[in-house]
Amino acid sequence: MYKQQGSTTAKGSKAEEMAVVYLKAHNFQILEQNFYAKKMGEIDIIAQKDNLLHFIEVKSATANFDPIYNFTARKLKKVINSSYYYMKLKNIDRAFCIDAIIIRGEDIEFIENITM
Repeated sequence: MYKQQGSTTAKGSKAEEMAVVYLKAHNFQILEQNFYAKKMGEIDIIAQKDNLLHFIEVKSATANFDPIYNFTARKLKKVINSSYYYMKLKNIDRAFCIDAIIIRGEDIEFIENITM
């Protein structure tokens, strides 16, 4: 299931699994994972709760570096563009927000409705 234990892909997959468990425990319905929009980027998790769509970026790190700093204005712009693409592709017209899940070891922080 995972690649090598120390690989970035394996760490990212584990972080996303932790995020999904967290979201389900907080009554989110997971609609898609790793949605890729050509030339725009990837959305880690697309979920829904109370008829609101959540486009969620998952960031994690194990070193002495806070993963929140990997969620840049450029990354936010890609997630926003990918979100609009997803909604157009699926013919969805409703409220949505961009969120982040920051994983530091075993601690999970959910940051809802990010704007810069």
